[in-house]
Amino acid sequence: MKTIRMSAQAMQSRIARYRELKPLPIQQGDIPLAARDVVYSRKLLSVIGLDGAQTPINAEAPIRGAAGMTMTLAVCPPGQGPGLHAHRQTYETFTVLKGRFEVTWNDDGSERAVLDLFDTVSFPPGVCRAFRNIGDEEGILQVIITGGVHDMNDIDFAEDAKRRIEAVRQGLAHEFEKVGFSFTAGK
Repeated sequence: MKTIRMSAQAMQSRIARYRELKPLPIQQGDIPLAARDVVYSRKLLSVIGLDGAQTPINAEAPIRGAAGMTMTLAVCPPGQGPGLHAHRQTYETFTVLKGRFEVTWNDDGSERAVLDLFDTVSFPPGVCRAFRNIGDEEGILQVIITGGVHDMNDIDFAEDAKRRIEAVRQGLAHEFEKVGFSFTAGK
């Protein structure tokens, strides 16, 4: 096999520095934190994005192109994590890098497991899933998406997420729908 030689300068585009990662732009704006917490980790830091595809999920990724895989770091304070959602075509794999997390799955979140440091779980397409930091300090999950394009069309939240957002402010769910969110998982 003929190999490729890369200079140190060329390799810089394949290195992501944690201290330089930025939260997703889609998480900014006028939407109240209580509503954002229903669908996002408190901070989603994109590390690896799709090559040639600009999606809200990988808009700030310093590394582009890894055979269709995306990777983000989900940073959650104690008690926080996104609600039940499903991915239409992608696998979502979580590994605990810091803290302790509970994952729940199925349309009603009836099944659950606790993940400790470096534990990993992988959800196939079509399975509703959620996670929440159950530790006493900030937790970090590595989130790897494989098997398709990870964009807003791939993610579908449960109807409960819409109710929780509307409880923050009537009509607020429409703001999420305008950027591509849907709330039909499990229907």
